[in-house]
Amino acid sequence: MNDILPDVLAHGLIAVFCGTAASAASARATAYYAHSGNFFWRALHQAGFTPCQFAPVNFRNLLALGIGLTDLCKHSAGNDSQIAFTQDDAAALREKLIRYQPKIAAFTSKTAWRIASGQSTSQRVDYGWQPEGVGRTRCFVLPSPSGLARRYWDIAPWQTLAAAYQRLSAQLN
Repeated sequence: MNDILPDVLAHGLIAVFCGTAASAASARATAYYAHSGNFFWRALHQAGFTPCQFAPVNFRNLLALGIGLTDLCKHSAGNDSQIAFTQDDAAALREKLIRYQPKIAAFTSKTAWRIASGQSTSQRVDYGWQPEGVGRTRCFVLPSPSGLARRYWDIAPWQTLAAAYQRLSAQLN
C-alpha cells in the first residue's frame, strides 16, 4: 500500500511536524497542509520557523531548515472523523522517531498526540511540552492549524516551539 504523502524525514532534523492524516485536499495536491483554510504554512512563517511563507507544493524544502513532516496514518485521507486509526499507526510513528531521532516531534493537534501516545480522548492534554518523549525526541503539542479547528487556534504555542527551534538551530550552526 502506498503512502498518501511521502515522509519528509532525515537524520539530524531539529523538528518533525506530525499530523493525523492527509486531508482530502492534501491527497489531491500530493502536498502537506494544502487546503486553503489550513494555517500550517502561515503559522510556520509567522512563528519564525521559515524565512518566508512556503507554498504547500514546496514542502520538501523544509528539510534544508532542519524540519521534517509526517502523519500518523499514511494510507488514508480525510478529516479525523473519517479515518480509522490503529495501534499500528502509532507504532510506525514511534519507530520513525526512534530511527531518525529528531530533537522535537511537534504534533499538530491534540488528537495526533493522543493517538501517538496511546491516550484516551478523556485524558487531558495541554498544548506545549509533554512529559513523555519518544526515545531521545521531546514531544510538543500544538493547536491544530486546520480550518475545522479554528475556534481553538492560538499562535502562541507555535511561537514557543519556534523559539526552541531557533535555539537548537543556532547551537547546530
